[in-house]
Amino acid sequence: MEGNRIDLTINSGLARDVIVGFLREETEKFGFRRLVLGLSGGVDSALVALLAREAMGKDNLFLFYLPYKSSDPKSREDAFLVADFLGLPLKEIDITPMIDAYFQVEKDADQVRRGNKMARERMAILFDQAMALSAMVVGASNKTELLLGYSTWYGDMACSLMPIGDLYKTQVWQMAKDFGLPSRIVEKVPSADLWPGQTDEGELGFKYLQADQILFLLVDERKAPEEVEAAGFSRELIERIIERVRRYQFKRKMPPICKLSSRTIGWDFNYLRDWGK
Repeated sequence: MEGNRIDLTINSGLARDVIVGFLREETEKFGFRRLVLGLSGGVDSALVALLAREAMGKDNLFLFYLPYKSSDPKSREDAFLVADFLGLPLKEIDITPMIDAYFQVEKDADQVRRGNKMARERMAILFDQAMALSAMVVGASNKTELLLGYSTWYGDMACSLMPIGDLYKTQVWQMAKDFGLPSRIVEKVPSADLWPGQTDEGELGFKYLQADQILFLLVDERKAPEEVEAAGFSRELIERIIERVRRYQFKRKMPPICKLSSRTIGWDFNYLRDWGK
């Protein structure tokens, strides 16, 4: 499948207003006025930083770059490029000592385990910084990643607010371009930079453009696989994507609680945050 068959274009201005309002309202509801964000040099965290700055103001957004010794130097350059573009300071904390200390014990760990450990170490640092700053941690996972399970459980998914979690990756690119983020950031090959040469699409085995259109038809349009195939997509790719959505459902849910009482959290105690007032 080549080309853009399904139009996923959104109203960037409207989406910005909704997300900015969401960040401001939800942060204040939790009793905070500050946000902490890990800046990777990628387009997702760059867009979140732009929106969070608008929501909370420059003095209430704290950015961190958390490299490992094998991180691509270009990621650092790009993270600082975004921070400079936004007029915000960026604090760098090297996670190499923490990661290497652990893997001196777990010497046989493969690169996936090492990458997951890095993602979780970064989030542990962000939550500690949030505690020190009386802030909340804002995440940068998008809808494509969440549906495909392409994220680290309790790593990059572990956050207090997820402002772009309902935007497909191609929509993130569109908004980033519409709002004038540096073209170097918008056009770079997506990568979590967990090991040298790693790319998102290389790991997934398909392009974000393909995945977004298939996911939109399956999830948003509620089309059957046969209908998606009739729209011109490979049945094999459709099935691979469906299997990923099914397999990684556990990442999108609160851990199930064994039901022992008449009112169990997540089962039949589902009141809103203001319950009891």
